[in-house]
Amino acid sequence: MPLASNRGFALVAVVAAAAILGSLSTHGGADGWHWLHWVCKPLATLLIFMQAWQAGQPISIAYRRRVLFAIVFCLLGDVLLMLPQDLFVPGLISFLLAHACFIAALSSDVRFAARWQPWLGCLAFGAGMTVLLWPGIAPAMRVPVLVYICVLATMAGQALGRAVWLKAQGDVRAASARYASAGALLFMASDGLLAWDRFRTALPWAALYILATYYAALWLLARSVERGCVDRGGQ
Repeated sequence: MPLASNRGFALVAVVAAAAILGSLSTHGGADGWHWLHWVCKPLATLLIFMQAWQAGQPISIAYRRRVLFAIVFCLLGDVLLMLPQDLFVPGLISFLLAHACFIAALSSDVRFAARWQPWLGCLAFGAGMTVLLWPGIAPAMRVPVLVYICVLATMAGQALGRAVWLKAQGDVRAASARYASAGALLFMASDGLLAWDRFRTALPWAALYILATYYAALWLLARSVERGCVDRGGQ
């Protein structure tokens, strides 16, 4: 990892840690830390956006543009979900649009469902989560949540299938695709934890697990934009 990327990762990690601390303190009733949550949560996402924006050797212009749009929708979702009003559905829609943009990016150089096994595996995982969570989901929320799970699982399945496809082809983008697939899986983990905490059973220290996996997922997806992380040594 280049020095600039090391510094960028360190900055994102520090701000994300502050956001997690602020979120944990806020949920624990320590209102004096509320500002840390409000400032650092969207700031960490914005820093990740800048990392993708400044990628010196992007996989392609289309890939970077679509990932940037996805991160913007994630940023909007971050803001909606931390406001005092119950804006869960608008936040859900924002993240759904983010995943749609990620799918568009991941399908820009490898056809959709080029490897169908990972896609079906992710859909099966999503179906299992749906069955477990279904009793706790309010009837009015069931359709939006079901649609979201399908889109999220599709995004993860496309990311995994793309990584497998590019590796099989011996493509230099395969290492970058591994970043994206790892990010997609962590996104599923983060959203799975969020859904479990909201619809099934409250998790202790939920913000820690949800936000840590979320920021790691976004960072990996943003990192996948840069071709330089793949073949810099051979240039």
